[in-house]
Amino acid sequence: MRSFHKRPLAAALTLSLAGILSTQADEVDLPATMAWTAYGTNSSGYAQAVAIGNMLQNEYGSSVRVLPGENDVSRMTPLKQGRVDLCACGIASYYGAEGVLMFADRDWGPQSIRVITTSTASFGLSLAVAGDLDVKTPADLAGKRIAYIRGDDALNKGTEAYLAFGGLTWDDVERVDYPGYARSFDGIIAGDVDASFTTTVTPPAQQLASSPRGISWPMLDPSDKAGWQRMAAVAPYFRPHEVTAGAGNIGPDTPLSSASYPYPIVVANQDLDDNIAYGLIKALQDNYDDYKDNAPGANGYALEYQDLEWVVPFHDAVVEYYEETGAWSDELQAHQELLIERQNVLMQAWEQFMQNAPADDDAFTSEWMNARATALRDAGFEPIFE
Repeated sequence: MRSFHKRPLAAALTLSLAGILSTQADEVDLPATMAWTAYGTNSSGYAQAVAIGNMLQNEYGSSVRVLPGENDVSRMTPLKQGRVDLCACGIASYYGAEGVLMFADRDWGPQSIRVITTSTASFGLSLAVAGDLDVKTPADLAGKRIAYIRGDDALNKGTEAYLAFGGLTWDDVERVDYPGYARSFDGIIAGDVDASFTTTVTPPAQQLASSPRGISWPMLDPSDKAGWQRMAAVAPYFRPHEVTAGAGNIGPDTPLSSASYPYPIVVANQDLDDNIAYGLIKALQDNYDDYKDNAPGANGYALEYQDLEWVVPFHDAVVEYYEETGAWSDELQAHQELLIERQNVLMQAWEQFMQNAPADDDAFTSEWMNARATALRDAGFEPIFE
């Protein structure tokens, strides 16, 4: 078995010919079968997992069984229980690592998960706004009717982040509750609400674009440092993104300065076998051309699209791969160690909290969030979620 270790920081920047040859010579060592969870069968995340699985089968004889899950909990439960190797998850993987929102629950708490790889493709994640309104930037959303999706923390957090970019909160807009995501777009078309959070390429956004109201997307100025800081304080997983695919007039020749975060986010438990983690990231990079065109968004796994300074730590074996290929640096290693320290603080806080946790569910969540925030602040970290 490969031996994975933390190298001295200075070595992370060294890319020698010997290192290149060593990396090329390493054999990919994957099990005969693996199981992944992913979004539903009609999702791009599922299609990408299947495309990657086909590549692994063809190149290495490793069979991947992809299990669709209809919500975040159903996708992450098998990973928590050790019944699957990986989850091609959404941003709930970050919520799980932090032990917040749907994971601020006695059956969950913070999870020791690690990133294997992510996909950041040409689409963005934004508020779709009715095109008959003069909304150019998030600040223009003041006083507008904004959809709130009951039971969907990720979408509502995205909306909150966009409002924050514009210096707004939910108190500055008219919140309109909907029981589901698709219903909110029906509401925009019907004139009952003005905006709802989505990806720029989703079918509801396309339907809105072809409706009498049309569609618009607020522009996020890449140079607006204060706006990005406000957004990061709410949802630090967003990154500036030049969107080249989307409903309305977004295209390669008419890009939109907006924001995005990876989807899917391929995560594993911290204790995933080093050989599997290393073999996966090497196989994905070495054979990129064999799968990049076989599913929508699969081109987002290229090394150039990997955010190596994101909000969830990488698996140690993935760090080892990036070190060997020269993609790692002192700064990235320092960031990785901070993320691991943060996760350790969360895990210790959870262990202490559970020793005398209240039996009442509402009190449980409230007291855990307080204990979590206190532990993070005492260790010098921002709680972000409170």
